[in-house]
Amino acid sequence: MKAKRILVALTASIVALSLSAQDEQESVDEAAATTDSEAVEVKAEGEEAAKAHAVRKSDPTFTTLPLCSVAEGVAEILKPGSEEWVAVEIGHFYPLGSSYRTRAGGRLVLSFSQDSKATIEGDASFATRAQKLGEKVRGIVLGHGTLDIVLPDDLREGSFVVSAPGFTVKDVAGESRYVYETTGDGDRATVRCMTGSLSLEGRHFTVPAMRAANEIVIRTRNDNLVTILYGTSGDYVVKLDQGVRAKTDIDDNGQTVTSVSNETLDWHLSPETKVVITRMLPAIGERMSVHTMAFDASGVRRSECAFCEGRAEINTGELVPAEAIKSEELAKAASEAEATTEAKDEDDAKSEDESSETTESADTSEE
Repeated sequence: MKAKRILVALTASIVALSLSAQDEQESVDEAAATTDSEAVEVKAEGEEAAKAHAVRKSDPTFTTLPLCSVAEGVAEILKPGSEEWVAVEIGHFYPLGSSYRTRAGGRLVLSFSQDSKATIEGDASFATRAQKLGEKVRGIVLGHGTLDIVLPDDLREGSFVVSAPGFTVKDVAGESRYVYETTGDGDRATVRCMTGSLSLEGRHFTVPAMRAANEIVIRTRNDNLVTILYGTSGDYVVKLDQGVRAKTDIDDNGQTVTSVSNETLDWHLSPETKVVITRMLPAIGERMSVHTMAFDASGVRRSECAFCEGRAEINTGELVPAEAIKSEELAKAASEAEATTEAKDEDDAKSEDESSETTESADTSEE
């Protein structure tokens, strides 16, 4: 009987061990399956990221010629070589280099692809850039009024440009708006990045990147001798040209080596700040003399530089205005005086406390 009980106990132990081993194996299998699933998901995410990256670097799919997809009210076109404006027809493709305009109540949408379009309405105009068939880049020349452009957010850099006499907008992607008007002595342009990004380039200045809600106003004189940049929305960097400068160093052999480099200043253009660039052609030669100034929101001049293009020997370098130095010195002096007064007050208060404690001690001793 005792032997039978021992046999039953051994059998139960073996079954328990077997079940435990089976459970452990199932847990290992589940963990392995989970790991494999996670690995598959990570691989899929990596493939999707790589695919998206490839899309960002893929060439744009613009149609060979732009298509008129919407034409309402007075919407007209002036084709290259023609002298007469005619009504735009919906569903027609038009040659590059054509000019478009709308009058009050009119609206025109010109499509460059399924997800790329330019829209004007009211009293406005623009032109497409003349170019050879087969070129993958598309361009628009501003006319007047308001122009809205919608492009894919992942459009390859350099695929779409917007130009005016005083500047060129490059690397346009996403939605952007342009308000352009001519004045008696030049033009005024407002460039606003609504989504996506864009960069901007003009003579003696560049804006490497503008993002959503960033806006700039560019005022250019007819002769292109004066350019004024106004910050109206957002905070972004404007690189100001400061000419070329020569630097002298000693090489490993002890010889004097002179190198020339282009200098720039990074200025943060934000609301109420501005940059003024003036140019002048000399009486002799073709190298232009340039003077740049940057002003903060309170109108104080914070940067100034004058130089001659391509001439390192004619360059003032960064100039710090005397009034700025004076105001900084006054502010520093006021701060130091305030700190000295606070320290003196603390010493006086401490002396009074010590005197009071001494008096109380003396009174206690007398008692």
